[in-house]
Amino acid sequence: MSDSDEFHDVIIVGAGNAALAAAVSAKENGAPKVIVLEKAPYEMRGGNTHWSGGVFRFAFDDPRDFEELLPRIEDTYENFYDGVTPYPKEDYHNDLMRVTSGRTDPELSQLLVSNSQDTVKWMHSVGGIEMEPALNLSSTRKDNMLIWARGLVVRAVHEGVGLSTSWFATAEKMGIDIRYGAAVTELLVGDNGNVNGVKYRDDDGIRTLKGSAVVLGAGGFEANVQMRTQHIGPLVGAAKVRGTPHNQGDGLRMAMNIGAMPWGQWSGCHATPISADWGEFAPRELTDRSNRLSYVYGVMLNKEGRRFVDEGEDGALFTYAKFGRSILGQTAAKVWQIFDSKVVHLLEPRYQTSDPITADSLEDLLSKLDIVDKKQALKTLNEFNAAARDEDEGFDPSKPDQLSTNGLALEKTNWGLKLDKGPFYAYSSTGGITFTFGGLKTNTAAQVVATDWRPIKGLFCCGEMVGGLFYDNYPAGTGLVSGATFGRLAGRNAAKVALGHDVVADEITSIAPSSSAKNTETTEPEWVP
Repeated sequence: MSDSDEFHDVIIVGAGNAALAAAVSAKENGAPKVIVLEKAPYEMRGGNTHWSGGVFRFAFDDPRDFEELLPRIEDTYENFYDGVTPYPKEDYHNDLMRVTSGRTDPELSQLLVSNSQDTVKWMHSVGGIEMEPALNLSSTRKDNMLIWARGLVVRAVHEGVGLSTSWFATAEKMGIDIRYGAAVTELLVGDNGNVNGVKYRDDDGIRTLKGSAVVLGAGGFEANVQMRTQHIGPLVGAAKVRGTPHNQGDGLRMAMNIGAMPWGQWSGCHATPISADWGEFAPRELTDRSNRLSYVYGVMLNKEGRRFVDEGEDGALFTYAKFGRSILGQTAAKVWQIFDSKVVHLLEPRYQTSDPITADSLEDLLSKLDIVDKKQALKTLNEFNAAARDEDEGFDPSKPDQLSTNGLALEKTNWGLKLDKGPFYAYSSTGGITFTFGGLKTNTAAQVVATDWRPIKGLFCCGEMVGGLFYDNYPAGTGLVSGATFGRLAGRNAAKVALGHDVVADEITSIAPSSSAKNTETTEPEWVP
């Protein structure tokens, strides 16, 4: 058989969490021949999943609802479930609505939330993903009990690396063909308007692969300097990338070339505060350990020596994407996170991947930093301390504690402790762009929708390429669950196309709007040191 005659029932473009969920789902649902085309070489496979913390945000009414994910956990952690607060669907949707200022796509967000728990259980039972408590990411110890961030208790064993490795192992066990160094360049469309294959480039040239359906799970455009600059802005164009260098927006361009509708916030991105010491791309071997997310316990100063965000606005797991973007708007896209000795033990373990600058006084500390206006920086810190509070006034690192400064133009509304106990510590930080929010219009069957508002038959979408879920900000742990949810749906419907059946939209469970959610106050804990 010649290259041009090669046929697979379902073609998956990409090999991250969402794409492999789609591949496994397609095979599970009866597609005889499923192929994954991964642009990266084997040693760089897996997209952004490798860099992730591997944590899953999902809804549950009773902590015991997900007991099957953590078998015998109470043998290791006595009374484990006593520290887990229920996270109903209404609260999850409320959090998603709140952090996106109500702009999240109403249908897709409800589909995500209503399927979140079942998706994670499917990842475990069918995807073969082993899971564990997300100890160093979303728990804190209080009164000899682990208190967990609401909805954010479970992660993949070995985090993103383990998640990616497990997906590949399951796909291979199911007989799914995976080709590396296979860069898809074009979607093929038949005379009937259906997508019926792709062209891809490998070491031997351009190849044609025909199929019944194509699932795009190729990621966003965060590694593409031109697209970042054009759609998000010049400051973001110069950002460091916390993720794969292979997410160049190829899938988005290919889909729009055949009439797909761009959708969502193309000017937005998930930009995590990371160490400014790394190069253009955060080191692959450090995975997510370049993150710097304990700013809630200190203050952040830009090069002009000023604070620029309310570091205590909310738990870091609800603000880090927004603040990462804010950092990119500062001079040289670099800031300093300042802590004193009262709180340094609370910093998440990922800070240990770089050495802080230290000094016994704030004046001496500032003298060692590349802040341009050191006089203003000292004034900022002195004014902060005059408005800040003492530890015995109710400081509680396990949740937003309402311990606010009083009298500043930009208050710190939680964890507003004075910086008054030396030695003092400074860690550099920049915004590491992880993924872009702009994507494709996608319906509840995971079909890509064209600019004429009709679905493009035979073309499905999942992962970062789904537009409209996130705007300006992002609740931690939602991306992996979203990827697997839409990947599972896309793979299932792609298999239906291959088998000659009708595509079926996923049933959406009605969820109360955010304004009527019972719990609108976050109780997001931070990290165990």
